[in-house]
Formats: sequence, C-alpha cells, structure tokens
Amino acid sequence: MSSSTSSRDRKPQAPGHHRLADNQTHVHHLKHPWWWVGGVVVIALIAAFIHLLMTNRNLKWNVVGEYLFNGEILHGLWVTIELTVLAMIIGLALGIVLAIMRLSRNPLFSSVAWIWIWFFRGVPPLVQMIFWFNLATLIPVLKLGIPYTGIAWAQWDMNQVMTSFAAAILGLAFTESAYAAEMIRAGIMAVPHGQVEAASALGIRSSKIMRTIILPQALRIVIPPIGNDLISMLKFTSLVSVLATPDLLYSAQMIYSRTYQTIPLLLVATVWYLVLTTIFTIAQQLIERRIHDQPMLNVRRLRFNPFASKGPKKVMA
Repeated sequence: MSSSTSSRDRKPQAPGHHRLADNQTHVHHLKHPWWWVGGVVVIALIAAFIHLLMTNRNLKWNVVGEYLFNGEILHGLWVTIELTVLAMIIGLALGIVLAIMRLSRNPLFSSVAWIWIWFFRGVPPLVQMIFWFNLATLIPVLKLGIPYTGIAWAQWDMNQVMTSFAAAILGLAFTESAYAAEMIRAGIMAVPHGQVEAASALGIRSSKIMRTIILPQALRIVIPPIGNDLISMLKFTSLVSVLATPDLLYSAQMIYSRTYQTIPLLLVATVWYLVLTTIFTIAQQLIERRIHDQPMLNVRRLRFNPFASKGPKKVMA
C-alpha cells in the first residue's frame, strides 16, 4: 500500500531531465534557439559562396590554372619572399637595438629611440617608400668621406643606389623596427627583475645578462606577435607595386594589362598569398610549440663520473 502511494505521489519528470536525489541540485540547460538560426544563416551563406565560385564563368578558373605557375608570376613570388624576409631581418635587428635603447638609463639613447619609434609608427609605409624612392631630389649624390670638410673618398649617384627595391626594403624595415621595438621591450620587461639582480650579484656583465638571460626568455613572449608581423609584412609587400617593383601583385598587374584577364590574375595572386600565409602560419605554430616545450633554462644532462673517489657520488655537468 505504501509503495503504491509513494509511486502515485511522485511528480512526472520533464523530458531530458535525470532524476536526482533530494539533496542534489537540478541543472536546467538553457535552450539557444538563435544558435540554430545563426547556424542556418552561416551555412546558407557558405553554400551561396561556394555556388558562386563553382558556377560563375567570369572567374575563368582555366585561366587561373594557366597562369598559376607562369614564369613571370613565379619571379614575382620570389621577389615577394625576398622583400618579406629581408625587411623582417633588418626590422627585427633594429627593433632589438631600439628596445635596449628605450630601456637604457641614458636619456639620450632613450629619447632617440622614442623619437624613432614615434616617427616610423606614425608615417605609413607607402609614404616612406615613395619618399625613399625620390631621395635623389633631396640628395643627388651620396658621398663617403669626412663631414663638413669637402673630403670625399667615394661617391655614388643616388638614383642608382636608391632603386625601387631598396626603397621598398627601407620603408618596410623601418616600419617593422618601430613595432618590433615595442614588442621586444614588452618581452624584456616581462622577465622578472630578480633574475637580473641575482646575475649582477654574481658579477656577470650587463651585456652578458642581456644576451644569455633576458633575451632568451623574452623570445618566448615575443614569438607569437612577431609571427603575426611576418604575415602582415607579407601582405604589406603588395604596396611596392606602386614603385613598379616586380613583386607578385605587380607581375599579375602586368599580365592582365596585356591580356585583360583582371579577375583571373588577381585570383592567381590571391592563391599564392594564401599559400605563403599558410606556410608561415604552420612554421610559427611549430616554433611556438618547440619553444614552449623546452625548459626555461637549457641544462645539460648530468653524467655519472666512474672515476670519482669513494664517498658521495659526484656528477659532471
């Protein structure tokens, strides 16, 4: 009788809810109907985009395939890679120097670094490229000698020195140096100051502290933003087409100016930019994983010394 009564007194459970003990909390999952609506909209847009790519004859995928490995396109691709790598190397080298100068207690060094960063972060890279390319109007002849004396050991025509490629490198590298300096400075400041004090107490020189203690640890912090800067630099190289530098975009422009196949050639450039971006992204992820998997201090494995005397065992590092 009691069992039947208790079964009648039980309240029916809602569908999808598990029966819990009296002292447990019932968890009610909120329903999100707008997730379904948003998902349907996103899927519809993706389907429409794929349908456009597959059915629109004006894209001319056969022309894209024809010029994808064209010699002129591949030469422009190589120039783009050269611009990206050289600008990043020069920019990072300058950025390290500027970051150290910004952290210096010398007011002259700190002020000069601050002005450099302020100027080249404020001036767009395209404006810099055009300025450097027209530097011959300001300095027609580049001389190497003793200043203010008229003594010159060698001189060059600025139009021959400042080519479009050199102007592009300077514009991209100087812009990168300003941004890299701030990233590296933030990475250096993130290293605990106690490590610097401990190394100084051991009599280690400041230059060695910076080279062996601070910079290796700051590298772990600045690798992700520097990787993003590398990808941004790859895209910034398309600006050099204004200077008629034969990069990837300019090569595509030269071809479609002759063939009038504008959209297919732009798609060729897009494909190669996406390929390079994918390669750089994978390389960045592999470097980040390798750096973060390693210990902070690279201690060599200890080896047992078989020739040690009796008593406490000694180890050799």
